[in-house]
Amino acid sequence: MTVRYHRHKQCRHSLLLLLLIIIIFSAALDSVSSETDVGGFDYGDALSKSLLYFEAQRSGRLPYNQRVTWRDHSGLTDGLEQGVDLVGGYHDAGDHVKFGLPMAFTVTMLSWSVIEYGDSLASTGELSHALEAIKWGTDYFIKAHTSPNVLWAEVGDGDTDHYCWQRPEDMTTSRRAFKIDENNPGSDIAGETAAALAAASIVFRSTNPHYSHLLLHHAQQLFEFGDKYRGKYDESLKVVKSYYASVSGYMDELLWGATWLYRATDNEHYMTYVVDMAHQLGGLSWAMSEFSWDVKFAGVQLLASMLLKEEKHKQHSKVLQQYKSKADHYLCSILNKNINGTNVQRTPAGLLYVRQWNNMQYVSTASFLLTIYSDHLRKSNTDLKCHQGTVTPEGMLGFAKSQIDYILGSNPMETSYLVGYGPKYPTKVHHRGASIASFKEHKGFIGCTQGYDNWYGRSEPNPSVLVGALVGGPDHRDDFDDRRDNYVQTEACTYNTAPLVGVFARLIELEEEQKLEEEDVSLVATYKR
Repeated sequence: MTVRYHRHKQCRHSLLLLLLIIIIFSAALDSVSSETDVGGFDYGDALSKSLLYFEAQRSGRLPYNQRVTWRDHSGLTDGLEQGVDLVGGYHDAGDHVKFGLPMAFTVTMLSWSVIEYGDSLASTGELSHALEAIKWGTDYFIKAHTSPNVLWAEVGDGDTDHYCWQRPEDMTTSRRAFKIDENNPGSDIAGETAAALAAASIVFRSTNPHYSHLLLHHAQQLFEFGDKYRGKYDESLKVVKSYYASVSGYMDELLWGATWLYRATDNEHYMTYVVDMAHQLGGLSWAMSEFSWDVKFAGVQLLASMLLKEEKHKQHSKVLQQYKSKADHYLCSILNKNINGTNVQRTPAGLLYVRQWNNMQYVSTASFLLTIYSDHLRKSNTDLKCHQGTVTPEGMLGFAKSQIDYILGSNPMETSYLVGYGPKYPTKVHHRGASIASFKEHKGFIGCTQGYDNWYGRSEPNPSVLVGALVGGPDHRDDFDDRRDNYVQTEACTYNTAPLVGVFARLIELEEEQKLEEEDVSLVATYKR
């Protein structure tokens, strides 16, 4: 009897302990869910739409499986005047110039999205579309890199292009091409294109190894060219200065290119470059509050800091720790946890606000870096330490999600800034092709100024919906005016949407994680009863 009594008491104690553990675990799950609760938005639909946008921005001969059917072939003689084939690539925004620097950044961000969240993209059936979007850009870069020290940086002229309002299929504007070379250097565009090709080589390594090797070959040549013949591309090519001036210079792109080449090759030469050139090229002196097509320091700092956990980089820990300090500064400024007025401004409704013109580009890139780094911290079981407090990985992802939800409609205007998503979105996007009747339906030629006369000033919605485009977005008061001539707010760019691909993919993963958590909590509740 005594033995049976003690066994019974032990059993009761074990059950009580088990219940206590279950209750604590349940509370912890509730806490995590409250910080990153998913609800109200279809991130899968948003992801699908975002990848459609890149098909609308294609230049060149469109493929048989083109899904954006209101577009047709365009720019089929690009490069002909200079004796080089430059057909293909992307229009950056609502006009038809092919600007190499923002195009390369777009491809880098798409590739990074696939590298980090390829499994999630595959589970939604969107991986193939992401790969097509990347390859459309990299195929063009291979064409544009005609010899080791020559890169064609732009096709078209912004001044003459902006003088006309035409569909890309009708273009009558100059398609002159501009290049950088040994006598006209452009380390910034060479470095960014090297980064794009290196990142893409990682993407295609398993599915298309020959193509991956080709991309890496071009990336290495471009980096060597950009590093050996240094200079800003907008000093060599004055034509870009009014549109995509390299304000930050070329130092960030050289570090960025080397960082991506290290990831692609695991070659210590590139790691040594990132470490040894950290001070000289500004990697440890610039504390940033933006990450964009022009300014890459925050991206370099974040990628470098993520190498700290690897044992093989122990010898570089001092410099990598300094990179981490700068990366933390950027992330803390986004999260409003810095001191001395270095936090990023927010609108009354909580949207990050960096500057008036096309502010959403900074929102999407910030959300992407927060998402990437929150995963890194979660895997290493650490938090982000800021001057004004500590932020958990769940808190970081939760804030990124709040920015995405604002984009998709959780804002004072109750509108989605991702065109085509939700019941209300901008209908008068500043975009030549979408604002004029589709070439497929109206094949009659529309002249240079005819578009301004007959289409630009219309009060009606655009004839074609630019699905997946992330427009410039609201002002600092959360106000938005959906007018075609309000290009500050209604023009969209490829580098706005590209980072969203990765964030949407991660939020889809989050939904799946929370479903599993809810099932676990349900099992716990059943056990309690």
